[in-house]
Amino acid sequence: MSLANREPPPKAANLNRRDFLRSGAAVATATLAPGVTLIAFGGSQARANSDANKRWGLLIDANKCSADCSACVTACSNENGWKDTGHPETDAQWIRKVTLKNTETGREVTAPVMCQHCETPPCVDVCPTGASFKRSDGIVLVDKHSCIGCRYCMMACPFKARSFVHEPLNNQKAHAPRGKGTVESCTLCVHRVDEGRIPACVEACNSTGHGAIVFGDLRDPDSDISKRLAEYASVSLRPDLTLNPGVRYTNL
Repeated sequence: MSLANREPPPKAANLNRRDFLRSGAAVATATLAPGVTLIAFGGSQARANSDANKRWGLLIDANKCSADCSACVTACSNENGWKDTGHPETDAQWIRKVTLKNTETGREVTAPVMCQHCETPPCVDVCPTGASFKRSDGIVLVDKHSCIGCRYCMMACPFKARSFVHEPLNNQKAHAPRGKGTVESCTLCVHRVDEGRIPACVEACNSTGHGAIVFGDLRDPDSDISKRLAEYASVSLRPDLTLNPGVRYTNL
């Protein structure tokens, strides 16, 4: 669906706040690279592909995550077309490696952090246009066509998992639309998931032999991820917030 085929917004007299913000967003984010459509993450295709009987998630084993390995970060960057230029204050950070240290024992572990794909995502709650949304299968996305770049979702996210696109974009990936002036984050490689494949970070981690990241359906008791969660103790980040993230960690 192109911008040219979109129905005109309601007349000004009937606009409520959300209608107004939506109509403004269409103008603000209309410039794209050839072949790239922001509507790819919108309410039609992205929502239609989800299966309410599934909830996709990740299990990350910190003991298997090597401090000197960044294969997952590199794979995500290559797959989705964002770059880390060494300026975290403005760079996209769909996934990042963090180091955790126990101040009492001195034990250090590293682990990747990305969008946690919460069951009750704060980013969705605060979004004034509905651009931040959660699919029925638990994947949290941003409809770039509706995002106005207000960054409320960035402030609401307790995991600092979202980034704002400051710079003009070139050579975009058709399956991972981005737009200057919009917010973005890990999509769990939704384009791969919808094709029956695993996220790029998981594939890359497996290729190194570490096998620190497991992907699967949290609602399927026979899935590898569910079996491991049933067998080993795991934690979520910020459990005090009761967001029930789709990303779990073990051996932190």
